[in-house]
Amino acid sequence: MTIDERTLPSAEIELSVAFHDLDPMGVVWHGHYVRYLELARCELLATIGYDYPQMEASGFAWPVIDLSLRYVQPLRYRQRIRVEARLREWEHRLRIDYLLRDADSGRRLTRARSDQVAVRISDGAMQLASPPALVERLLAWQRDALGTKAP
Repeated sequence: MTIDERTLPSAEIELSVAFHDLDPMGVVWHGHYVRYLELARCELLATIGYDYPQMEASGFAWPVIDLSLRYVQPLRYRQRIRVEARLREWEHRLRIDYLLRDADSGRRLTRARSDQVAVRISDGAMQLASPPALVERLLAWQRDALGTKAP
């Protein structure tokens, strides 16, 4: 069975902007957005059973090699936001798209994307293809999501 590119996992978290995340202008400091993305990414990876402890157990680290953010609207104190993380690519890297929305209005606030690559922990070698442990978990997730049986 191969992974159906039309059905890749996504996850969403909701949070309220904390006072300690604000800059002197009363909006979220741009660097804190990365933490919000990480929380959503961890939820996405947990959805497929390949969060950071499982990555390490499989012998691979997955450092972020590229990150981009497009700030559309500022985030403010106690604003409730939803952060969606959606897997877009998995064969040679993990490419995850993010969308931050206002939880009440649904208004788009920020878009982002991250790329991660598999690095073998034992020798630090970057992998040119995603390791079997990730592929196996994606296949299992898809079987469950699509209601199909294992081959």
